[in-house]
Order: sequence, then structure tokens, then C-alpha cells
Amino acid sequence: MNNITLEQILNVYRSRGQAQYGGEAVSQLEHALQCATFAADDGESPELIAACFLHDLGHLVHHLGDDPAMRGIDDRHEYRAVPVLETLFPEAVTTPIRLHVAAKRYLCAIDDGYWHSLSPASKLSLELQGGIFSSPMAAAFIQQPNARDAVKLRRWDDLAKIANLVTPDLDHFHPILEAACQVTAA
Repeated sequence: MNNITLEQILNVYRSRGQAQYGGEAVSQLEHALQCATFAADDGESPELIAACFLHDLGHLVHHLGDDPAMRGIDDRHEYRAVPVLETLFPEAVTTPIRLHVAAKRYLCAIDDGYWHSLSPASKLSLELQGGIFSSPMAAAFIQQPNARDAVKLRRWDDLAKIANLVTPDLDHFHPILEAACQVTAA
């Protein structure tokens, strides 16, 4: 698994991406494309766009069945794919992925309206993921490297649940993902 290629990762999206994204109105692939599109539209770096596209890859590589959160299971998806992704991508990609769940906990702690904006599925997973950060936990979180990018990713993640939203396709993001990979070779 350590010798995985970008093409193999994209094939996971091609073969498993049509699975429903939790209790949301979009597929896993639609969610990834929407999140990456929002980052690209905001002029973000290839690394952050790649993180946005790949942030939920962990949902596609576990063997816990469909929507484990509905069965009270935290699939810990933010950690599942990172060991493989670290072989291809720099920390500017992998750290926001690893921190995007904690970013939800952080945003709930610092923004009174954030929790109310979450979908029912996201509220359920938040409880399974440890709930809202305390003030000291929130302060420690945001001091971590790439935490601010994880917060950006999280906000786009929350928006990327729009049924029938037209986005660029997987082929559009392929060169952006390749560019983010190439940073590791520099």
C-alpha cells in the first residue's frame, strides 16, 4: 500500500465514489468535487485544493459498511487515508485532512451559530468525534501548523452537500492533484 499512485487513488473515486455521502443528498465523489471546486474558486493553492478533494478518502477505504455514524461508530476517516497520502503529498495536503474533523469541533467552540448551521448528519458525527472543543482545546488547536487551512477546508466541506450542483469533473482536478504531488519531489 505504500507504493500507491495518484491514479490508484483516483480509481477509488471512480469505483466507489457513487456511494452516498453519509446522510447527505450527494455522493462521495460529488462531495469531493464540490469541496475542491469551492477552494479553487477562492484561488487557493493546489495543495489546499488537493486536501479538499481528498479529505474524505478515508470514508471510501474502510470496511465498516455504509454510514457507520448511524450505527454509533466513528469511522475516524480523517486518519485512515493519511498514511497512504503522505507517500504522495506534502504536509500542506495531509495535515488539513487530518485536522478537518477537529476543525468542526473548533468552529463549534468559537462560533455560536456554527453548530446550528450543521446538517443533522454532521451533528451526529460531531458527537461521535468527541463533541465541541473547550476553550483551551480550541486555542491549542488553532496554533497547530496548517490548522487555519483545515478550518477553510471544513467550511467548504460543510457547503459541499448541494444536490445536482454542476462542478468540474474528476479529469479537471487531475492536473491540480498532480501539481500538489510534485511539491513533494521539489
